[in-house]
Amino acid sequence: MNGEAMPTMPMDILAIQKCIPHRYPFLLIDRVIELEANVNIVAIKQVSISDGVLAGHFPGNPVFPGVLIVEGIAQAAAVLGHLSHPDGLSQCYLTEISEARFRRPVVPGDTMVLNARIVKRRPPFFWFEADCSVNGEIAAEVKLSAYIK
Repeated sequence: MNGEAMPTMPMDILAIQKCIPHRYPFLLIDRVIELEANVNIVAIKQVSISDGVLAGHFPGNPVFPGVLIVEGIAQAAAVLGHLSHPDGLSQCYLTEISEARFRRPVVPGDTMVLNARIVKRRPPFFWFEADCSVNGEIAAEVKLSAYIK
């Protein structure tokens, strides 16, 4: 990791921004609460009525979009990939999303807990199994892969 020490837990937004290029309004993880390099990550995203996308999804019935739940999971996986790569990452591209299932709506006031586990790696490719839960209840599950270099 470029000679840098592994960040201490939890990782705040500033530490996350050192790992991935995403920024407001498209940075969809707020904090990393658990991380084991080459194994798994647990991150959180607080969903707020002030999240701009909720103004149009859906007026009078705000539901956090499933595609953004998957993006938040992918961003958490990218942090894990960055901290699992000996030199950090310079590029990270989502290459596949499969078996996405949405089990419950995510609404303002919810705290999304984003879990991603590395199931296979053949650099520069990583494969993950991941989920998002709210209050211990699975909201979404997905498998994804990424090119991480």
